[in-house]
Amino acid sequence: MSRLAAAVMSLALLAACSSSGVSSSSTRTNPVTSVPASDGTASGPTDAATTVAPSTTTPLQPDSVNFSTFLSGVTQPVDIVWKPGDAALYVVQQTGTVVPVRDGTLGAPVLDIGDELIDNGEQGLLGFAFHPTKPFAYADYIDHQGNTVIAEFPVAADGSIERTKERLVLGIPQPYPNHNGGKLLFDDKGLLYIAMGDGGAAGDPERRGQNLAELLGKILRIDPLAAGSAAYTIPADNPFVNTAGARGEVYSYGVRNPWRFAFDRANGDLWIADVGQNLWEEVDHVAAADGAGKGANFGWSAFEGSHPFNADQRADGAIAPVWEYAHGDDGCSISGGQVYRGTAMPSLAGWFVTSDYCSGKVWAVHPDGTVVQLGKVASVSAVADGPDGTIYLLEYAAGTVLR
Repeated sequence: MSRLAAAVMSLALLAACSSSGVSSSSTRTNPVTSVPASDGTASGPTDAATTVAPSTTTPLQPDSVNFSTFLSGVTQPVDIVWKPGDAALYVVQQTGTVVPVRDGTLGAPVLDIGDELIDNGEQGLLGFAFHPTKPFAYADYIDHQGNTVIAEFPVAADGSIERTKERLVLGIPQPYPNHNGGKLLFDDKGLLYIAMGDGGAAGDPERRGQNLAELLGKILRIDPLAAGSAAYTIPADNPFVNTAGARGEVYSYGVRNPWRFAFDRANGDLWIADVGQNLWEEVDHVAAADGAGKGANFGWSAFEGSHPFNADQRADGAIAPVWEYAHGDDGCSISGGQVYRGTAMPSLAGWFVTSDYCSGKVWAVHPDGTVVQLGKVASVSAVADGPDGTIYLLEYAAGTVLR
């Protein structure tokens, strides 16, 4: 099997199977609106079924959503990023390169760290982000020892990235080669959010998801700029800074593999697409008014989705998904998404657009739990947006970016 084929297969199996889990006595808040039907089949959307959120002034009509090819010829795309004041979009490729796109044309890589990483399966260059105000870029990749590296690179005045001046910000040991998370995202204060999976294998064998002393199974928040001898600093208002035994870097916890997450640029709400184990994929949502995920527990591995999983784990008060779907016709591995804030489709504004790698189905999820299927494409590894709010879907195997 070629390395690309192996990588495609591994991404399709992000929800690596193990035991189906057993019952737990923990409880969750905010019950989901999509649950198993009485016959055991998923009661979520099908190809033919749509519902419309009552809170939208213009009903969302799926047949009004069109997909067009924006770009082809990319290799193993895992994200699209942009920086303020730059007209280019940057395609992040799992092989270790970041490639600019200007006027629909691919340029030469601005960064190539392929020789520093492993790019098999769920490893490789997994995340990339530009600092919003400082001349730095940050990468999340898996090094040759199989560990997560968060690295800083200076960005020159001409936009080139100075690889030779790479600085280690944070290194996180990885016990297994899967569930590495990888998304990097800045807020407007220059704080960096980092998605970390639970360390891999299957079923959270070391019970990291609920352990605040671990960085795995979390979303982290740090100020990545060097401060004297410190490689980074922990924001004083992080939720567990003063919690005995907890890592101060932790922002949210109880996630399995938050491959992609997003903050709504209009209102600050947090959305997470968390890859499930062997039965359920989930979308989590926390409104900005409720803390946008700060200190939130999303339940893994006491729960998979809204369903009890590891009986020896408690997650009382954990936040339940706003939507979940069962493995089967709807897919097996959620690919993450973005909230639409473009202007071309007012009825889609405020909906979280996501997809499943295995089925190719594309959905819009409303904060009230309403779900509309928008279409079906092929092997989407991520859903991203541009500065104008345009949504992009990255077809991993085809090397195509849809708009």
